Amino acid sequence: MDPLTSRTLRGIWSPTLLPLDADDAIDFGRLEESLEAVLGSGVHGVYTNGTAGEFHTLDEGEYDRLHALVAARCAAAGVPYQLGASHPGGRLSLDRVRRAAALRPGAIQVVLPDWLPLRPGEVVAALRGFAAAADGVPLVLYNPPYAKTQVTPALLARIGEEVPQVVGLKVPAVEVAQGLTDRFAVFVAGHALATGRRGGAAGSYSNVACMSPAGAVRWYAQMAADPRGAADVEARLRGFLDRHVAPLAADGYSDPALDKALCAVGGWSRTGTRVRWPHRWVPAEQVPALREAALTALPELLTDPLSTD
Repeated sequence: MDPLTSRTLRGIWSPTLLPLDADDAIDFGRLEESLEAVLGSGVHGVYTNGTAGEFHTLDEGEYDRLHALVAARCAAAGVPYQLGASHPGGRLSLDRVRRAAALRPGAIQVVLPDWLPLRPGEVVAALRGFAAAADGVPLVLYNPPYAKTQVTPALLARIGEEVPQVVGLKVPAVEVAQGLTDRFAVFVAGHALATGRRGGAAGSYSNVACMSPAGAVRWYAQMAADPRGAADVEARLRGFLDRHVAPLAADGYSDPALDKALCAVGGWSRTGTRVRWPHRWVPAEQVPALREAALTALPELLTDPLSTD
């Protein structure tokens, strides 16, 4: 596909969640089924190997098989896609970047090497190395709140000047990139997108799309057509998350477990709530009550037909 730019990278991007069997093997049949549902939902793109995709658990064979599937299906559907080449180790990240680049996605998502925090010059060196390995495919820097190396506005400005191949950012809030939204496509958390767009955010790698890909797209359109109504949806969405999902986080469930629980709440996919060892997953028996609460709070997001198990 054509390389993405800071101007063309926009909208609701849906993660690729891993349906897992009891032995932690990826069920690629269920994964393909869910991918087809996402591709028919109207999302602006699909991405792999973010936190929701449990990138840190994939072996290299799984990584390549996942990317071959996503690239083929997205290309056939005419839906843009980004491939995540992230790994906690820098040298393994470079290998993943090279293999992702061979599939010519719209962009390659990367995280900074994770075991030791990086100094600013090391951040720039890492991104330059990734850019060289990407062979002309642009990069998106994925820097969530729990990354050991947090990019500051000053460091982002330096990256913008010294690593032109970086076209997009995933950051905790648009304020981190204040003054840089013309240089980068800045992506924020899905549930904060209505507020983020007012500050210049381009879109989200979306936890809302975990719950309802089509609902997230409808909400994104509402942000332009009915900003006040979209802000009301965000307030109710935050309220639902605060009341029903934040307690699960406080109980120690990881972000991938929460994203899969939201997917189960939406009911559009048979992904299931299981995450890979050694992390816990939200028990399936908790999903009906969460779904009832979500339907009460956010009926306009959850009008997609429920899948059958």
